[in-house]
Amino acid sequence: MLNKSLKEFTEITFSKEPVPGGGGVSGLVGSLAASLSGMVTSLTTGKKKYAEYEDEIQSIMKQADKLRIELLEGVNKDAEAFYPLSKAYAIPKEEAGRDEKLEECLKVAADSPFNILKLTCKVIELDERLAVIGSKLAISDAATSAMFAHGALYGAYVNVVVNTRLMKDKEYASNLENEAKSLLDEYAPRAIKCYNEVLARL
Repeated sequence: MLNKSLKEFTEITFSKEPVPGGGGVSGLVGSLAASLSGMVTSLTTGKKKYAEYEDEIQSIMKQADKLRIELLEGVNKDAEAFYPLSKAYAIPKEEAGRDEKLEECLKVAADSPFNILKLTCKVIELDERLAVIGSKLAISDAATSAMFAHGALYGAYVNVVVNTRLMKDKEYASNLENEAKSLLDEYAPRAIKCYNEVLARL
């Protein structure tokens, strides 16, 4: 999936193909958010005006690049997680072992967007700091990153829930949903706050 051009990726997403879907696209959007965070560091590092933050900027740059790669890998991982689930749905309901197989596939399918959600939260943490110490010429990119991350949060969350709601293991499903909702409730407002604080400074 990652070898596709942007044009091809959007065309496949547009089509009736099962992947990439909401989870994978959320991973891509999260990766773009991390890329923008990295852009801010690239435009800040080495500048005398921000010399006191140079070590921190370098650290954030490394973190942003790691998140960029991990979130981009999440696009493929989400596709790989969904294919077995789509096949499990096709198993005749009367076939022995179908429920167990479906349950296993649902857990794998939910784990992928949950990981995207967790990684995206880390992007927002970087943006919060970059909005303060990043070059003023680039803080609008930190704000843009925060809002991309905000969208990715919600996209990842709903793709967790679409799988947990079908699980037989309600305790497992509830725990995963609650953890995902806790992250969403904490980080979505933080992304908005970051955006608004940057906007007020422009």
